[in-house]
Order: sequence, then structure tokens, then C-alpha cells
Amino acid sequence: MAMNTINGKKLAAMMQEGAANLSANSQRIDALNVFPVPDGDTGTNMNLTITSGIQEVKNNEQKHAGSVAASFAKGLLMGARGNSGVILSQLFRGFSKAIEKKETLAPKDLADAFDKGVETAYKAVMKPVEGTILTVAKDAAASGRENAEQEDCLELMKQVLAEAEQSLERTPDLLPILKEVGVVDSGGQGLVTIYEGFAAAMEGRSIAPSEETPSLEELVKFEHHQSAQSHMSTEDIEFGYCTEVMVKFASDQLHENPYDEEAFRQKLSEYGDSLLVVSDEDLLKIHIHAEYPGDVITEAQRFGSLINIKVENMREQHSSLLEADKAPEVPKTKAGPSKYAVITVGMGSGITELFEGLGCSKVIEGGQTMNPSTEDFIKAIEEVNAERVILLPNNSNIIMAAEQAAEVVERDVAVVPSKSVPQGLASMLSFNEEQSLDDNISAMKESLQFVKTGEVTYAVRDTSLNGVSIKKGDFMGITGKDIISNGENVSEVSRELLGHLIDEDSEIVTIIFGEDRVEEEAEELSVFIEESFPEVEVEIHAGRQPLYSYIISVE
Repeated sequence: MAMNTINGKKLAAMMQEGAANLSANSQRIDALNVFPVPDGDTGTNMNLTITSGIQEVKNNEQKHAGSVAASFAKGLLMGARGNSGVILSQLFRGFSKAIEKKETLAPKDLADAFDKGVETAYKAVMKPVEGTILTVAKDAAASGRENAEQEDCLELMKQVLAEAEQSLERTPDLLPILKEVGVVDSGGQGLVTIYEGFAAAMEGRSIAPSEETPSLEELVKFEHHQSAQSHMSTEDIEFGYCTEVMVKFASDQLHENPYDEEAFRQKLSEYGDSLLVVSDEDLLKIHIHAEYPGDVITEAQRFGSLINIKVENMREQHSSLLEADKAPEVPKTKAGPSKYAVITVGMGSGITELFEGLGCSKVIEGGQTMNPSTEDFIKAIEEVNAERVILLPNNSNIIMAAEQAAEVVERDVAVVPSKSVPQGLASMLSFNEEQSLDDNISAMKESLQFVKTGEVTYAVRDTSLNGVSIKKGDFMGITGKDIISNGENVSEVSRELLGHLIDEDSEIVTIIFGEDRVEEEAEELSVFIEESFPEVEVEIHAGRQPLYSYIISVE
């Protein structure tokens, strides 16, 4: 029997099965990352992103397909992590826009939604690369268009999935590096697993494990062995209750109290911080850290009926976790927002200290293996309370999430696209609080080109890349996407990398050693530099970063 239409309940089931299948395969997708470094996290990022979307869908048990899709898109947007997560969020942002007024979906509606998703995702990427998740999504959507006139949604989905699978197999032909390593694109594989879940749910079956999909918080703890916690001490939490309220709009109440999102956001800002207000035609969702949650609930209830309320005492939750954190905090001012705030990303207490010492207002814990989400940036922007905010991602896989956050918030926010910790540190040296935002961004971006970054880490698997044979456990010296040296001896690998990075124009080399190294070993590298390149000045810092034995900056 043909499935002529899809209602909201069925669409929600498709999304949940797609998420469950992705979750079951996330580690396999991580393993497809081309580089054999311990930060292959495409599956993890997509999994965390889609889990955020599913949480939103579960809070919106609607029969209206467009409403379900809108909720899914909102959750994906706020939970988007890494380039793969951001692209996934954009695919379904366009998908939801195409069907926002549709109560049920016919095959043509489904095809249009896939098509609009691809259009939106391509616009979000400055320089789209073929042979990636974008190509798989584009080819699958094209198949949907070609078959849009049929009457069976399931058959259309099967054709979309079949083309996605074939496109995935073709990705090595478009990206030579995939062919050399012998893998398909990891992001494309992630999208295929989602589409597999969609088709399975339409057939009324499950292909993923039966266990309930873990919450976003559980996933973060599992994947990274710890949650990214605030470094604020308990007694300094000004607004103690994390408050989430969801309201279903009621026409009679809206007649008496017309809803204006911007005015409502301004009103709620009087009650706390970390404020997020998201709404569509049917629902209003609020997240705020407030001291008096009842006031927030009362304000929200003016527009309709309360369908979900969650209030958590953050002081109780975090007192034991934060007891040992004695890091000095920036004194708060009661005179209003500061002129500037710089928010950066880093892992390792030493790296955090370096950024704070250069004037960064907030360092989000993250980087390799733990890419901050769009929502993480948004919360940080709200917390710093500044007129102008500059974001330093310090990782190419985090730039899109930062840019997406800058677009969402109603604040003067700009992104300096730093791709490494050394670039972030160098750009901070060019920051001047007395200059305009445009002048600062221009100077900070210009500083990026004068920094060369080297990293020493270890291989998580045997591979052959760019003609270099690498064994699991070997150390590797990397700059950008190039593996310069590898071997069993970390000092030898580091010296060869330094020899590649330093030239006659180099003046300063900064060595940041990780949690697995000791200062004496770093000092030996400093002696090597001074003997080999006597005109070069050397600085050593304890970054205490995981995964990367050394992060090297050459200026």
C-alpha cells in the first residue's frame, strides 16, 4: 500500500530513527576521518547535534509536519558542533523552511524539502568542497526531484537513500585524499545513516539498537569523558536557577497580549542572563538563568498555555564540582556592559591562562574532540555582557559554529577565523580596545598570516598518507594538513617538524607542551633551536593540553 502522505507523528519517528542509527554508528563514522590523529570526531559532532534536535522534537509532540520540522531545525541549530554539525543543521533548516506550512507531506513536498535543504547548506559554506556531505546531500536531493511526481513517499525516500549511498561511494573520486587512504567521506556517511533511519521508520521497522537514545548531557560525558563545566565559583552565580519554559500560543491570549519577540526578549533580559528566546507560529521556548523563575513563567504564560517547565538549582548542581576551582575571576562591574569582550576556545589549563593573560574575557573549554556548539558560543556571548564581542575559534572545525552564533544573537559580534591556538594568541596581540570593531577585526585577521603552527600528536591507527607510512602509536609532526615527520621518538619527530617550520625570517618560536610531556624535555627542544637557529628567540609554556604533546608557534 502506497504511503501517499507523511504526518507530523511519522516525520518525528523518521527523525528519531535517523538519530538512533547515527548514534549507533558514530564511532564508525569517527574512524573514517582521513587524518590518523586522535581527534576524528565527525560522527561525534553529528551525533551531538542531532541529539539536540531530537530533544526539541520530543518537546513538540505535534501532528503538524511543518511544526515538527521547525522544532528539529531549532534543536539542530542550537546544538550544532563542528563543521559537520553546522552543515547538518543548515540542511534541515532549509528542509523545515520548505514545509513550514504543511500539515502533511506528499512526495513532492518531501522532495522540495530535501532540495531546499541543499540550497541553504551550500549558502552557509563559504567555499563548498565536493566529495563531502554537501555532495551526498545534493545528489540525493537531485534524485528526489527526478522522482517527485510519484505518489508514494516511501518509494521516494528509498530513491533518495539509494542515490545518497551511490554518491557516498563516489566521494573518493572527488577527493583524492579519501582514495589514497581508502575511505569514503565521514560526513557523507553520517548523512546516509540518517537517511537509512528515515526509510526504516517509514517502513515501520528499526535498524538501530533498541536502547533509548541517550540525552545530550550523557553523550557529552560519554564521548569526552567529562562535560564542559563552567569555571565560575558557586557563590558567584548571580542568577541561580536554569529555567526553561515552553508555551503553546493561544489565540485569545495573543489577542489581549500581542507577541513581539524582540520586546519580549528585552523584557526577560531584566530577569537574568544566558537568555535564549525562540518561537514560531505555534510555540515559544525560553532558556534563561534567573533568580526568580516564577517571574519568567508568569511573563511567558501571558501568551498561551504552559506545556513544559524545567527549573534547576545551579548552585546545588555545581557546588561540589566547582569547589576545587580557584581560578581568579574578572571582577564584575555594575556600571553596565563593558566595551569589548573576546571569547576564545582552548583545552588545557595552561592555554586558558595564556589567553586570559592576554585579555580574553572567556575561554570556552573545547577544541579537538570537543567542539563547542552554536549554543555554547551564544551562552558565552550573553554571559560576558559586552557591547562588542570578538570570537576566536582556534580550530577550523569550530569556525562555522562561531559564525552561526554571531548571526543568531542580536549583538555586535564578529569572528576572527583563527584555525589554531598560536593563531588565536597572535591575534590577541593585535587587539586594541581603543580601536573600532572593524579596525580590530582587520588587524587581528592580518596577524593570522604571520604565524606558522606545528603540532605533535600520535596516530590512532596504521595508515599511509601522502606516501608516508604511519604506524599506530607513532608520533607525528603536523602543520596544517601536512604530516612532516613521524616515528617512535617524540623528540626526534618534534625536531624535524621545527626544522621544517623555522626559516631565515623566523624571529620567535613558542613551545607549548602538553599534559603528557615535562618541561625538561621542552627545554631540550629549546637548546636544539638555539644551536640550530641562533637568531631565533624561544619561549616555553606549560599548556597542559590533552592529545597534543606539543603545539608550536613560529612567528
